Amino acid sequence: MEFTGGGRLEIRVTSADVGKRVSVRYVTGSGEAGGMFTDAVGVLTSWDDRVLLITRRTGEAVRIAESSLVAGKVVPAAPARRRGPSATFPELARATARAWEPVESEALGGWVLRASDGFTRRANSVLPLGDPGLPVAEALAYARQWYADRKLPAYVQAATGAEGTQELLCAELDRLGWRREVSAEVRIGALAPIGDLDTDVSAVRLSRAFDETWLRRYRSFGEPGPAVRALLASGPSVWFASVAGPDGVPAAIGRCVVDGRWAGFMAVEVAPELRRRGLATSVMTALARRALDEGASAAWLQVEADNDGARALYDGMGFATHHHYHHYRWAEA
Repeated sequence: MEFTGGGRLEIRVTSADVGKRVSVRYVTGSGEAGGMFTDAVGVLTSWDDRVLLITRRTGEAVRIAESSLVAGKVVPAAPARRRGPSATFPELARATARAWEPVESEALGGWVLRASDGFTRRANSVLPLGDPGLPVAEALAYARQWYADRKLPAYVQAATGAEGTQELLCAELDRLGWRREVSAEVRIGALAPIGDLDTDVSAVRLSRAFDETWLRRYRSFGEPGPAVRALLASGPSVWFASVAGPDGVPAAIGRCVVDGRWAGFMAVEVAPELRRRGLATSVMTALARRALDEGASAAWLQVEADNDGARALYDGMGFATHHHYHHYRWAEA
């Protein structure tokens, strides 16, 4: 990381650069003798009371005292991926949202308030993809009441780490008392290599609808209500995969939503005692081949940041992180 100008360190960022991507070097620890240089790269989301707030790609916020800065500059957005599909954040955010159509929704300017009886945060949160038409604090107050009327916790889904993502909104949510509860990666990759994987798909059954045995493998939520069933069936072109198990419950399942050039993978689950036998790969390959038949060419999926096993599987399939998203919950007094 190079900060020098004419052979010396320079601080070339100011409070006027809030909202831009910056790279800074600062001193941690106490005193010059005991301090250490540390670097931070991310979006400058505030510069108040002599403290900078930089939001990294992962959504982590770093607070840096102005007095500890030794160098800094505005840097261009992260370079475009050199492999796999290209995608803008708005395009991908809308495609992923269409794969989980909420039971109930309401537009608030460019925001969408979504509710589905509490099943999945993705379908029970505010999706802010534009200007709400109100000051942010007023829009959030409206959203809190909207969810309270439905006896649901208020969540906002906001993203970081790509051009056009919502680092400034994340910082404002934090300032206003909302707390980040869970984070996930949105990963993308080329679809054809997944369909070309050398794996046995003969045992994978594909269907336009799920059945009761498929539901028994999908999580542990007891008797699924109407909202669960409606959400699973929602989306432009939905496919379900299953591999028969010895006890009548599928050994593995998956769901794929085909939407134009995109194929979204979700609900890929394998019986714990049958993991690491290639069943998840077989399920995704079978679904990918069907999506290719429908004209899709790119793939996406969402994986929680702490799910190391799934992340390793998707690494091997060529998926790479496009951006991160976070669910912020209103921290009630």
